[in-house]
Amino acid sequence: MSTTALQFPEVKNYIGGKFTNGVKRSMEVISPIDGSILSVVPMSTQTELDAAVAAAQAAFEAWSHTPIKERVQVFYRYKTLMEKNLKELATLVQKENGKTYDEAVAEVEKSIELTEFACSMPQLVSGQIMEVSRGVECRIDHKPLGVVACIGPFNFPHMVPHWTIPNALVLGNCMIMKPSEQVPISSNRIAEMLKEAGLPDGVFNVVNGDKEIVEAICDHPGIQAVSFVGSTKIAKVVYRRATSNLKRCLALGGAKNHLIVMPDAHPEMTATNVTASMSGCAGQRCMAASAMVAVGNIDPIIQKICDEARKVIPGKNLGAVISKAARERIEKYITEAEKAGAKVLVDGRGAKVAGHENGFYVGPTVIDFVTPDMAIAKEEVFGPVIAIIRANNLDDALKIENSSEYGNAASVFTQSGGIARQVMEKASAGMIGVNIGVPVPREPFSFGGWNDSKFGVGDLTGESSIEFWTQLKKTSIKWNPEGKTNWMS
Repeated sequence: MSTTALQFPEVKNYIGGKFTNGVKRSMEVISPIDGSILSVVPMSTQTELDAAVAAAQAAFEAWSHTPIKERVQVFYRYKTLMEKNLKELATLVQKENGKTYDEAVAEVEKSIELTEFACSMPQLVSGQIMEVSRGVECRIDHKPLGVVACIGPFNFPHMVPHWTIPNALVLGNCMIMKPSEQVPISSNRIAEMLKEAGLPDGVFNVVNGDKEIVEAICDHPGIQAVSFVGSTKIAKVVYRRATSNLKRCLALGGAKNHLIVMPDAHPEMTATNVTASMSGCAGQRCMAASAMVAVGNIDPIIQKICDEARKVIPGKNLGAVISKAARERIEKYITEAEKAGAKVLVDGRGAKVAGHENGFYVGPTVIDFVTPDMAIAKEEVFGPVIAIIRANNLDDALKIENSSEYGNAASVFTQSGGIARQVMEKASAGMIGVNIGVPVPREPFSFGGWNDSKFGVGDLTGESSIEFWTQLKKTSIKWNPEGKTNWMS
């Protein structure tokens, strides 16, 4: 394949501290912004994965025995490098993912926050020690698992890898990363910057590819744990396959997040939050507002949402969706809902951006009178679309929310503390918002949903991640032979 017209250098695997190529099969990396070819990415095989695992295993002994206070120094330096190169990193995200520049900046800033949290790990895993009997001590230490793997999605090529990289490596593991083949460019830059920060060769490796390499990661006997972020359909497959091979696995899937809007909701705040939630990152995030449950007569608020949605302009403050196939799928949901009787209040189909006519854009779309049985009410659309479902009261609204197979997030817009408390207690979701359209917890609070939005125990981020990335070693110690002996000693 000719690489003369590529906007970026050919993407390579990163194994044992070196960028390597030589993989026979490759795929074009297409810009969602204008349909141009950004680069090519190798479709790796078992051979490349074996090499990466071998490099990680070779590095594990020294890295895992490096004191954690020394390991975090690498990530202090890495955090500084991200801050210094923020604009460059954001531009890479924008070009390969299609989101707006401001959204890309926010993504990298979140990566910086995640790395900052990892630097606090020495204070969080200092261990426990107690004298349990006269002259007898017990202690608990967190020990790394070994070689672990991270399989990333297309929608956050920089941030989602940082859900795993800083914590897992600071805790003493070595990692194989498999980025989405649609957005692999940022991962090569992550590898370069980690090496510049002083990370030893082999501790972090990147193996590119598609389904074949994902299956190989799930099957590889040298990999102890797998994290995955993507669709629920694939998350289930990865979780089953990895755990069937006796690995730890946390697989985060899709979502159908419900925003419940009550008649007493603040009109302006609700309209701006709902619109930002459904259109941010072109709706391509598992925390996006996908369904709005309108309780009672809130037509004036719906009108304000429509007014706000019309201010969101493709190519200006609304990015592209990831591919032509994604655009067609999103528009199909809208058309099918309309045919089934829903009313399209703001129509984003057929969006075009001057100068980027070959880009993949869907404008903000507001659809009213959606019924719970429609596909657009039940399935993850993953686009800048909000489906409005009508409900008579809060109990009916909660029934609609609880009927979803997903359970990532739910929010309520109200000025009533009592109503907010009911939603906080009764909504079947792992992350709840009150007057917040995107209720993503900040560090040290962890990210993670319920139901078909997550498979596995614990969370990948925050303090909860410590349990996933480590195993406990319990030690009992006695030195004084003259000490009184009882059943405890």
